[in-house]
Amino acid sequence: MTSSDSALDFSLPAAPGPGSGGSKLIILLLLVLIALAAANLYFVGRGPSAAGETNPSGSARLKAEQTKALASKLAQRNLYDEAAGVWQEYLGQAALAPAERANALFQIGTLLEKAEQYDRAITHFYRSEMWAKVPELESLIDSHIKTCFEKLGRFSALRYELMDRTSYKGRDDSSGVVVAQIGPEQITEADLKGLIESRIESQLAPMASFMPPDQLAEQKKRMLEQFQDKEAQQQVLRSYLVQEILYRQALEEDLLADEHVKKQISELTQDILAQEQITRQLASKINITEGDLKTYYSANLTQYQEPRMAQISHIRVAAESAAQAAISRIKEGASFAQLATELSLDETSKKAGGRIEADVVPGDFVPSMGSVSELNEAIFAAQPPALLDRPYETEQGWEIVQVHSIQPERQLSFDEVSVQVRITLANQKRQEVQEQYIREMMDKFNVVIHTAQFRPTAAGATPPTP
Repeated sequence: MTSSDSALDFSLPAAPGPGSGGSKLIILLLLVLIALAAANLYFVGRGPSAAGETNPSGSARLKAEQTKALASKLAQRNLYDEAAGVWQEYLGQAALAPAERANALFQIGTLLEKAEQYDRAITHFYRSEMWAKVPELESLIDSHIKTCFEKLGRFSALRYELMDRTSYKGRDDSSGVVVAQIGPEQITEADLKGLIESRIESQLAPMASFMPPDQLAEQKKRMLEQFQDKEAQQQVLRSYLVQEILYRQALEEDLLADEHVKKQISELTQDILAQEQITRQLASKINITEGDLKTYYSANLTQYQEPRMAQISHIRVAAESAAQAAISRIKEGASFAQLATELSLDETSKKAGGRIEADVVPGDFVPSMGSVSELNEAIFAAQPPALLDRPYETEQGWEIVQVHSIQPERQLSFDEVSVQVRITLANQKRQEVQEQYIREMMDKFNVVIHTAQFRPTAAGATPPTP
């Protein structure tokens, strides 16, 4: 074989002559090859899931009923968040009637509630009732939403929610009422209540590390009660508005660029970070058990006693003669409450027939009357119900006093003071942990305090040098 014989031939074959069937066969074969290649690419792209296997996320390729079964199994294993996610996949797979979808959304809501994701749970309960009004779910959704708002500590939102779901709807719901405006920007009652809650949460933040969520929520509820009064709400609103408009004016004047302001912001940032650091350390190192609380309570019973308390009413008049005349009328059968309404100079208590809401405790101070030791002693010497025989002079006038009842001193039970005990014990432990942690940090950063420099020196003496 010569070199010319062994050379590769790159020439194209001659085209078939007219009438040949070869071209049709070649085209057919090419089409088959293209189809096979496309099919291969399709199955490679789908991966193992195409053969009925699950993908790494778990159930995306399962059938709808299999997905539902997986969700139920996860829930049975207390994997609530994961179960909620699989239920969500089921919603995307199954063709459901509105009522069925509402039921599925309700299931997701309950799972998220168990996972303590209360805000997401509320969203799904809302979605459920928006898809369809299912009679057997209505009361359940009401109950679950109420619980979620309570767990979140969103008591103002809960109030509006309850009004929206009861006979008060359309009559008492004032959440959208505008209580103030800054230019075109409106501030609603709901905004104000949210602001109050936010401020209370900030005050309670240091307690969050050692107080159980239910007790923290109860403490927040008590603090919120102080702001049920419209005047208290208005004070908070005014404080917010003043701060907001001054802040906006400061931005307009570019005070953030001022070096003095920058320094203050830097110092404030340092304070906040230092406080946050110690708060996190305390949260990780303070663990107060129920046993700790009961032990502390038992060792300090005298700290948790309620003193004697008296409940009284009074009538305030300008002159002793008028007071004596009033006492005579009461002894003759006149109504003390009626005379208080007619005669008393105390505008607050006269509307309640002279009744003073605050209790009197042993000591000099008498609510609404001031420090009058003789009157205080007379109140606790009385045998209630009793009218004190004579009037007593105070800085406001002459007082006629009726004693309704006297509650003896009593030992408060552990349940009554458990929150107070927890706060006291936590403060002690906070102090111990904080001092220990600061010592550790001082050692870490090689802090040395030259105490000799702070000793008092004799007049004219040279202070010691470090």
